[in-house]
Amino acid sequence: MGQLIVVNFVSLDGVMQSVLSADEDRDGGFEQGGWVLPYVDEAVERFMSEATAAAGALLLGRRTYEIFAAVWPHADMNDPAVAAMNAMPKYVASRMLRDPEWDPEWANSTLLGADLAEEVRRVKDASAGETLVLGSGGLLGTLIEHDLVDEYRLLVFPLILGGGKQLFADGRGLRRLTLTATRATPSGVLINTYRRADRGQGHTAAVST
Repeated sequence: MGQLIVVNFVSLDGVMQSVLSADEDRDGGFEQGGWVLPYVDEAVERFMSEATAAAGALLLGRRTYEIFAAVWPHADMNDPAVAAMNAMPKYVASRMLRDPEWDPEWANSTLLGADLAEEVRRVKDASAGETLVLGSGGLLGTLIEHDLVDEYRLLVFPLILGGGKQLFADGRGLRRLTLTATRATPSGVLINTYRRADRGQGHTAAVST
């Protein structure tokens, strides 16, 4: 069985909304879009590139998929992460899109069915590698609710936004995690890796700077 890995940017107060640009997600009147950019140093870029290039598939919510599909098919294919992202299978979760109306904008894309939890279990069962979830706040709520995430790789940025959509919203129940690795980048971003406690590799994290 494959592993479902969540890789996401979060603020100190847990916000993951509109990380790269002001217009990415203005829901709720959010005006702080693009908040990660001042902190994206070479270490952050390298981590994201390596995580993406090593993945076997992507699982994305509709909004994140549409943002990515508008950019990555036209990006530099000499970049290993870009080439991998374009070549790998991409699974899209959406309550709005339904076959046969959907015409994928990005090669190797598959629209998942209405029973999302069961569809994701099927994807994991069929995979021997890592399926990466990037962004996709709405999708993450379902994945967390059904306890489908094997590992979180969270890049925690040193700022407090004071509002916005949070990665871990109320009402999703207790989850015990094991910190397996942590390191700080020169810009102050903490890259923390957590596994489900019953799947962890111990209780001592590897700490580096």
